[in-house]
Amino acid sequence: MLGRINHIAIAVPDIGKASDAYRDTLGAAVSQKQALPEHGVTVVFVELPNTKVELLEPLGENSPIGAFLAKNPDGGMHHICYEVDDILATRDRLVAAGARVLGNGEPKIGAHGKPVLFLHPKDFFGTLIELEQL
Repeated sequence: MLGRINHIAIAVPDIGKASDAYRDTLGAAVSQKQALPEHGVTVVFVELPNTKVELLEPLGENSPIGAFLAKNPDGGMHHICYEVDDILATRDRLVAAGARVLGNGEPKIGAHGKPVLFLHPKDFFGTLIELEQL
């Protein structure tokens, strides 16, 4: 059911400082900032040969990562994103197996312009999982 890792997301308190560190200190290619108001975040992607790292900064007071950063003020790993061929079939199979899909259960369009869903971290050993349709 799961494909390759699409990205690993890190919540950061300052996306500019984090982007500079990845670009200037680690020598990585870093995308331009992209605001995703429907998800309450601003993102950049660090491009790596085998995957991407997504840096997330809160966008607005009701950002879903605001509480995460309140508990982890320096930032930290927020979620892992796996690719799937058919997000609706994957969702239905997971729900039938007892997994909880966050939100209303319907995919939203993510940063790559593709449908995404998030799975409850308590169902997956404390890890928030994002699914992205290929």
